[in-house]
Amino acid sequence: MNKRIYLAAMAATLTLISWGFKGHRAVATIAQKHLSANTAYVVSAYLKGEQMEDVSTWADENRNPATAPWHYINLPLGLSRDAFVKAVQESDNNVYTAILKTEATLKDANASADAKNEALKYLIHLIGDAHQPMHVSRKEDKGGNSIQLRFNGQGTNLHGLWDSKLIDKEGLSQEDIVKTYDTGSSTDIKKWQSDGPIEWLWESYQITTELYANAKPGQDIDELYYQKYIPVVRKRIDQAGIRLAGELNKLLAGQKVKAANMATAPSTTFSVNASTSVSPTIIKLEEAKNNIGKTVTVIGKVFSSRDIGSMILVNLGAAYPNQLLTLALKGEAKSFGTQLDGKTITVTGQVIDYKGKPEIILTDKNLLKF
Repeated sequence: MNKRIYLAAMAATLTLISWGFKGHRAVATIAQKHLSANTAYVVSAYLKGEQMEDVSTWADENRNPATAPWHYINLPLGLSRDAFVKAVQESDNNVYTAILKTEATLKDANASADAKNEALKYLIHLIGDAHQPMHVSRKEDKGGNSIQLRFNGQGTNLHGLWDSKLIDKEGLSQEDIVKTYDTGSSTDIKKWQSDGPIEWLWESYQITTELYANAKPGQDIDELYYQKYIPVVRKRIDQAGIRLAGELNKLLAGQKVKAANMATAPSTTFSVNASTSVSPTIIKLEEAKNNIGKTVTVIGKVFSSRDIGSMILVNLGAAYPNQLLTLALKGEAKSFGTQLDGKTITVTGQVIDYKGKPEIILTDKNLLKF
């Protein structure tokens, strides 16, 4: 390929990335926290053991001309809600139709494992895209990429400002972003998850309309702008995560996966000791008690933990004494401390019986993912 054409193509691709690395990972991490136990199990199977947050930017990193339009939708400003709905429903090859397509694949009992893997990776990303306001915007300025601004003493554009610049200004770690952003009440969650893709896009369109009205080429974005809109960024990412979880809980409800198929995934092959490499069977949390003596991979939510000095005891499935599985963290695995509370984790190890309860003793921190 001609070098000039290649660089132009790369530049065109990069201008369309939404929410940036931090934002997309936050959406996926929030969603993971709100999955049902069965959904988390099926998601892990379809992703072949990869974590949702780790695949959240896959769709940006593996762009091709055929799917590049999937990340946004171009619409004129000034549409009424009815006109907006009509325009979206009559559109094709954009974020709306891509979400419908990937959801249909995940519901299709005849879809291959590879097809479901790709569809899920796209859906995790595209629901985030739908909530980034500048991905529901105008064709003539390339979704705000042509509107040049200044922020924190540096040049940027309206699209880039909303992708990552506002988030970066907070200076929060990935973990703190999730803690700060995931604040929806039970009422919020119920309402947000009752809405469909049209509503998600309409919300973004309304925000975009305001952003265009307030943006002037060459404008210096000040602290007042930041303070006004960072709560909007936080809410949109929280809504995206909550809605992603809601969609997956509905789409994957009742779906079954064969442990044998899951165990063949390269990412679920672990070195359990210095001389043995095994592909553990992936089981449901409630099946731990029936797998004493076996090496398994299990997914579960942490309800409580306690540091007793020599180890940290982590209770999965319920708080002590009703836990479905106890995880005893020793050695380097103990470095996780009590930071696992409330998280859904994936752990691999041999199940033992300790006073009538199933337990996994873990020293290798690489065998625990969250």
